[in-house]
Amino acid sequence: MITRRDLPGLRITVGCCRALSRLIPLIVFMGIAWSPSLVMAASSLTIEADTVEAEGWQAKAVKLVLAPAQRPALALTSQIKLAKAPAWSSLHAECGQIKLPAGRGAWSCQQGLVTADRIRLPFNLTLDTAPVAGRAALRLDAQVQDAQFSDAAGLHAAEKLHARAQVQARQQAGRWLWDAAITWSGGELFWQPLYMQGQGQTLNAAGTWDAQALQLDRAALQLPGVATVHASGKWSVPERQWQTLHVDVPDVDLAKAYPALLKPMVEQSALGHVEMAGNVALKADWQAGQLQAFQLRLRDVDMEDEQHRFAFYKLNANIPWDYDQPQSVTMDFAGGHLLKVPLAASQLQAEINRYALTAPELRLNILDGALVLSDVSAATLGGQWYWHLRANLTPLDMPELSTALGWPRMAGKVAASIPMVTYNAGTLTTDGVLGFNLFDGSISVNNLGMQTPLGSTPRLHADIEMRNLDLGHLTRTFSFGAIEGKLDGDIQHLELQNWQPVAFDAVLKSSPGKYPRKISQRAVENISALGGAGAAAAIQRSVLRFFDQFNYEKLGLSCRLHADVCTMDGVAQAPQGYVIVKGSGIPAITVMGYNRQVGWSELVSRIRRVTESNVKPVIQ
Repeated sequence: MITRRDLPGLRITVGCCRALSRLIPLIVFMGIAWSPSLVMAASSLTIEADTVEAEGWQAKAVKLVLAPAQRPALALTSQIKLAKAPAWSSLHAECGQIKLPAGRGAWSCQQGLVTADRIRLPFNLTLDTAPVAGRAALRLDAQVQDAQFSDAAGLHAAEKLHARAQVQARQQAGRWLWDAAITWSGGELFWQPLYMQGQGQTLNAAGTWDAQALQLDRAALQLPGVATVHASGKWSVPERQWQTLHVDVPDVDLAKAYPALLKPMVEQSALGHVEMAGNVALKADWQAGQLQAFQLRLRDVDMEDEQHRFAFYKLNANIPWDYDQPQSVTMDFAGGHLLKVPLAASQLQAEINRYALTAPELRLNILDGALVLSDVSAATLGGQWYWHLRANLTPLDMPELSTALGWPRMAGKVAASIPMVTYNAGTLTTDGVLGFNLFDGSISVNNLGMQTPLGSTPRLHADIEMRNLDLGHLTRTFSFGAIEGKLDGDIQHLELQNWQPVAFDAVLKSSPGKYPRKISQRAVENISALGGAGAAAAIQRSVLRFFDQFNYEKLGLSCRLHADVCTMDGVAQAPQGYVIVKGSGIPAITVMGYNRQVGWSELVSRIRRVTESNVKPVIQ
């Protein structure tokens, strides 16, 4: 160690090996620097150190200049590196003005500034160490103004932060009794995934501290207009974790809490884009760093997905959870919808046993029927959900259901039997065939599977088989013109992404067997329109225009969708295209299709125009 005094100031230069330059030299030098008597004896004091190391960080080229009569009165420069940082960064700290008491008293650093890579922290600080009633005590008052920082990844940043922290502590019976108040009055903070603005948030806390534990007797975090969070607990200093922690949030305004606090954390889930209102209360307990129990209560919560996938209104729920004891869950809501299917008022009950939920039966009332879920079992393992259930859809009135779904009004009733459905880490599969009765025929869904069904981009695949659908009911439902007959259909390898078709291989054709086969002129026109502009020219002309309906032998149309292009075909080949309707008897008509490659969006537009009766092909 080399020590040199330069009058009228004092200069101390320290050179030492890395092994010896631990934290102790810095503490020694800082002690010398802040020794009022030494400072008073000299107009300036300079301290330099090659390296300083401590747990979690290193510093090199440390230089401290203390000159109370100058501006800045105190300046510290160094290169600093945190343990996990990839490189060294420059650090500069200064106090524009300082106050150093002759003995114990108020230490003050005014017009202070700390700068480093991506950090600028203007501050004022006062530390009073004068004893109280003969006992050691301290009072800290620190303020930051227009502070800003960011990290290289852009995951944490702040702009124009204004905050104040006040801490009081006094020593008693070998420990410190403390209380603190922190106010965040302005600025913006992004701490992924949260973004918040300073609006007068305050934290008031009190407790004790010693070498073994930080006791939090009480803490109240006030988020104006949103909630007040109360907490208490004990932090183990040696173990660096909460031995106990209790959090109580008695009333959260969801309309305000969702966009600021909840949405950033559930952005990629089904709850990532919803509108919420109502109130929530939460209590939670941790022991030895592990969640031990919680109770979540929902009161008159309205929840509506912005993409109209689901909604629940006046939702009330009591959801308790205990690591050691099974708990009963109750939930009810006044109404809502699921994938546009209206939900009537329903009550649900289930049991939670640690990380598993079971219910013998859950009944969702839908219009005049119900979706009855049975053998419901769900569990979370490794952060992933796994569940299975069976379901039966009791007969529903199709006119009401189709109207609610925005479909053409359909007659009759629909019922379904859904076999075992399994959800495994984001993928939903069925064990069996989903059966529906519709248009006097049957529709079955095989190999149904979904990925992230309630996520932001759900995917679905399935094979669909339709048999003996009554074309009369079907065409009247979709305003397609009148067709008498039966229809079979197969849609293989259907893939939906975000509920939009991206691939399938579909064939629709006349069912085998004997039955009346008639097609109206309007239906012919509409089928012609599906084949493209040239199809209308294929209609047999002249006297046929005077007939309202025609006989046909068979009809059919196929579409293989790939890369947003539909490759079309009919029931037979023709020299310049394909046959969509093959005539038979008198009067007969044959409808041709000429365009084999049609853009999917164009085909959808044609179908929409047809069903909206806007198609007026020219019949010559």
